[in-house]
Amino acid sequence: MTELTLTQKFTLIALNAQRSLEMTNAKKVSLRCMAAAVILEVYLDSGFAQDNNKLVLKKDVLNQSHTIRYRETIIQPLNHTIGDLSGWLKQASLLSKRKLIKFEHVISESLKEMSLLEEIPHILGCDLYFHSSGVEIKGYRSHIQEYTTITEHIRAEILEDGTVTDETICMLWLLRESGCMHDFFSRNELEQLSTRMYQLYQANPLAKALYRIRIHRGIELAIKQFLRMKKVAVKTPVGSGLNFLFPILERSQSVFIDTEAMFSNSRTRLHDVRMRLESKGHAVKVLGDGTIPTIKIDNIIYEAIPHATYGRVPIHGVRLLPIHPS
Repeated sequence: MTELTLTQKFTLIALNAQRSLEMTNAKKVSLRCMAAAVILEVYLDSGFAQDNNKLVLKKDVLNQSHTIRYRETIIQPLNHTIGDLSGWLKQASLLSKRKLIKFEHVISESLKEMSLLEEIPHILGCDLYFHSSGVEIKGYRSHIQEYTTITEHIRAEILEDGTVTDETICMLWLLRESGCMHDFFSRNELEQLSTRMYQLYQANPLAKALYRIRIHRGIELAIKQFLRMKKVAVKTPVGSGLNFLFPILERSQSVFIDTEAMFSNSRTRLHDVRMRLESKGHAVKVLGDGTIPTIKIDNIIYEAIPHATYGRVPIHGVRLLPIHPS
């Protein structure tokens, strides 16, 4: 298989489990960071040159951009006289909704052609409310093995001693800006991660330039990341000028699946849940059984908690809650 680019790898992380036909706040932030990933990709490919202290796009990048079409959808609309890396990244992230949708279509279609991304019924469609109403919601699912390979490579490179590549330096920044750090690192690991990022900031020119830059929009973060006011503020090294705040983006939602029997045992409940999910095309793997099983659905791990809703008639079932590394 052809080696994936930075943008393709990050897209498989950013679009996974997102609703494919709707522009949710979560997907909007993902698309903004995917657009920024294009700039970083071109930067790593030596597509920029310094000219009178300005970062200028090389002409051959524009001439050859059709060979990677998703680059063209981001690069062409930009003001090419912008001054530095921060300006390029912020400009790309602020493209209009219409241009971001076009970019989403181009890159998602290319990944589908590579059999790395597909559209399936979204897990929210398994929820009692949507299932009983016949409402169909489409969502993206990244290739499970490729998704695991990408995320585990990032974890291994940053949490273990050794050289950190420029691509991983960029990936860490993209994960931070998209609010996805908590999907892949535990709280203890975030402490270790912040230390490593600070060391990179001190020693690596790319990290020095990149880790100061923020592109996320406060209002979007307030709407979707701080609904529960959950955040981890890691101590800022004295004098660094950096704020290691890793905001949380709640990309996965709670889903209630009704079961056939009112007071079924855990095995029967899990069977009913699995049947519902697999009938909708989801890949289900039980990681741990018991009263509250842990199950992996596509690329996300959930707890299956016994639950009931009470109206005219009580409805018993299981509430799937996404869990982050502890």
